[in-house]
Amino acid sequence: MTAPSANPASPTGGEDFAALLDTYLGADTAFAGSIISGLVLRVEGDVAVVDVGLKSEGRIPLKEFAPAGEATELQAGDRVDIFVERYEDRDGSIRLSREKARREEAWVVLEKSYAANQRVTGAIFGRVKGGFTVDLGGAVAFLPGSQVDTRPMRDVTPLMGSPQPFQILKMDRGRGNIVVSRRAVLEESRAEQRGELIRQLKEGAVLDGVVKNLTDYGAFVDLGGVDGLLHVTDIAWRRVNHPSEVLTVGQQLKVQVIRFNTETQRISLGLKQLETNPWEGAALKYPVGARFRGRVANLTDYGAFVELEPGVEGLVHVSEMSWTKTNVHPGKIVATTEEVDVMVLDVDEAKRRISLGMKQAQGNPWELFLEAHPPGTEIEGEIRNITEFGLFIALPAGGLDGLVHLSDLSWDQAGEEAVAAFHKGEVVRAKVLDVDVAKQRVSLGIKQLQTDPAADVLDRVRKGDIVICVVTQVQANGIEVKVEDVLTGFIRRAELARDREEQRPDRFSVGQKVDARVVAIDRAGRRLSLTIKGKEVEEDRHAIAEYGSSDSGASLGDILGAAIRRRNQAASEG
Repeated sequence: MTAPSANPASPTGGEDFAALLDTYLGADTAFAGSIISGLVLRVEGDVAVVDVGLKSEGRIPLKEFAPAGEATELQAGDRVDIFVERYEDRDGSIRLSREKARREEAWVVLEKSYAANQRVTGAIFGRVKGGFTVDLGGAVAFLPGSQVDTRPMRDVTPLMGSPQPFQILKMDRGRGNIVVSRRAVLEESRAEQRGELIRQLKEGAVLDGVVKNLTDYGAFVDLGGVDGLLHVTDIAWRRVNHPSEVLTVGQQLKVQVIRFNTETQRISLGLKQLETNPWEGAALKYPVGARFRGRVANLTDYGAFVELEPGVEGLVHVSEMSWTKTNVHPGKIVATTEEVDVMVLDVDEAKRRISLGMKQAQGNPWELFLEAHPPGTEIEGEIRNITEFGLFIALPAGGLDGLVHLSDLSWDQAGEEAVAAFHKGEVVRAKVLDVDVAKQRVSLGIKQLQTDPAADVLDRVRKGDIVICVVTQVQANGIEVKVEDVLTGFIRRAELARDREEQRPDRFSVGQKVDARVVAIDRAGRRLSLTIKGKEVEEDRHAIAEYGSSDSGASLGDILGAAIRRRNQAASEG
């Protein structure tokens, strides 16, 4: 039997067709768009065959009988509410939907919750552009990404499929739109918890918390509705450069309230306060003068912090790091994590400060050098530097240098002349002259490796002796002379003659021999102070004593004439 067809040419053909179809199918079409109870006849594969008491059976996908993400537990004989969509053909096939029935049921409940500003329960089951889809007992709602949590979440996988409370922000049944928020529920809960926690909060209290966020200066810990700051200096007794070295976001831990401002409601937390303070008894554990081995924990421009034990660090000032490496950055001497030997120099337990020294634990290299190379010892080393005042020679110990002063280069040459014969990098021998531990100086000599050629003359010459001098230089203020080719002497202008008119340097010439009297001897400088005037005055005094005085009848000219003749005669005989 077939249904009558409508005449396309008739202006009321569509209406006549609908009327005829209703007449043919009967009053069952009135169920379309309504929810009725149905009986599950059987389950075939992924569909359920349901009888709703009409002229035909309906087939409904099994996935419509369970919330998103859950397994279907449907069996034959179960009764379920079904939404009748429409009859699909003239044979009476009916189209049913369990999902729409659940949605209609859910909308009624949700509208009541929305009107009463009540929370609803749902499960996140999918992702869409800008957010997520939520199953609210059959009705599908949109959850914007900004409304998932009170802070941005990188991964919402743990929330997927699990029941969660939501707040309905907006509903439009006509368009079938529902917008929900999980964040609003969390903020409301946190506000309640915060109020309760604030009322009970007091300094010294130990609370459970979760690390919420990490910054350069510390970590924010969620105490359950209220956040507290765990400063980086309160995380551990040992040095912590960044909170990420110890903590991770989401980590659960116990913290102590160390400060609480009731006006600003700022909470300062401490983690290390729950542990034993390693600084207690530090003065006894680390006595001054004791040596320890520690690890370099941190480097600064002014020194290195060395960890003696977890939580206890001491500062090695850059001036206490090396005996020889001065004015250098600590990083040029040690490296972070390097183990070093240190000596305790000072302990201030109250201020939690320990001063350490690295060089003191190594021994004074100048003391060690003096023990191994006392004055008089010969050494060999490379010339490291040549300066205007001498040579610096590398010593065979601890990176020390010794100085050979210009005056200790040669017995015969002036220092400025002698230094020209040496070159940087050249290996030379020298004798240790002096070691000054306090001033950290080692004096060396090269000329001392040979016997002083003037030593014999210096042993023979005495103050007051008359010596033969050879003029080596004529100057405006006197003449410079050489005595026995080894000693240098100088005769000042006023000492060139007894008579003032004869005290002229220009009456002498280089190479001329003169007699002079020794006034002073500088043995270290190998130099003599001489006088011709003093020699002549002394000769006159002896002449007067030998030939008589003017009181005996002899004139001064007679006495001096006799003395001069005797001197000239002695000179000619010599």
